Amino acid sequence: MQWLARDRLAAAMFGIAIGFAPAVASSQTVGPIRLILPFPPGGPADAMARLLAEQIGNNGGPSIVVESHPGAGTEIGTEYVSRAAPDGNTLGIISNSFVVLPHLRQLKYDPLTDFTPICELASFPPLIVVDNDSPYRTLADVINVAHARPGRVTYGTIGPATSSQMAFEMLKLEAKADLTFVPFAGYTPAVQALLGHQIAVAQADLSTLQGQLQTGKLRALVTLAHQRIPLLPDVPTIAEAGYKESQAEFFGGLVAPAKTPQQTIAQLTEWFSAALKSPAIKAKFKTLGFFPAGQCGADFAAILRNEYEKYGRIVREAHLSTQ
Repeated sequence: MQWLARDRLAAAMFGIAIGFAPAVASSQTVGPIRLILPFPPGGPADAMARLLAEQIGNNGGPSIVVESHPGAGTEIGTEYVSRAAPDGNTLGIISNSFVVLPHLRQLKYDPLTDFTPICELASFPPLIVVDNDSPYRTLADVINVAHARPGRVTYGTIGPATSSQMAFEMLKLEAKADLTFVPFAGYTPAVQALLGHQIAVAQADLSTLQGQLQTGKLRALVTLAHQRIPLLPDVPTIAEAGYKESQAEFFGGLVAPAKTPQQTIAQLTEWFSAALKSPAIKAKFKTLGFFPAGQCGADFAAILRNEYEKYGRIVREAHLSTQ
């Protein structure tokens, strides 16, 4: 019964009711499902959500409408989900920011108690890139200049108070390098600033960078992912560049409001798990540089807990706050 005790502990962290419902339950939802995206349209999480919604419909599942509720570093959309009725009709897409924001400011919801984790859906490997005219050929070149000229190397990505900033802060801490963080409202503006020579280095996900990398306008120095990206086999990981502690993968996950019936959670898990396993989704994700995930229930709850603790340590060590 050790597995049951472990699962009950993980579930208790996130308010999951562990019962003995059948693995395949009948749906408790009525009408179309609203999938709340706490980001502006057009980013990797948006693409992931819409592809999965379409695939679930193709598989005979319910109609899923993706709604964008951006703002305040994902706080607005996430709070909206926390206040929704726990009937399975309103779900939320979450990212690393779900477990970053609680360490930076007071929220109107508690990510550990106001939601039921359903599944991790995909991960989006981030890259550190420079424009093709840059003198930086490797990440070591960037760090060496940052050591020699503290504060002079500008590093742009989404921020503040985002997982992208946390990845930047991890690199600063591990490399003991004084890089200047330049926040942007999205990955695309950061890339445009890099191409316009307004910043020296940018960090973004592969789906945003793919076009410029293919045309040679940008050059990837490293991926922050734990493994090399199949579409870019010659780009080393940040661990291979000497910074193992700075590994970071941005994830997209699915949550429901707390107290959503376990039978409903089981049905939602079945729909999304089947979509992730479909050859069509695997092929589409591959072209975008996404890695399908599929950890659900207690496994996903444990991932969120680990990420929550990791980002708390980073915030404390980097002395960050947005209050």
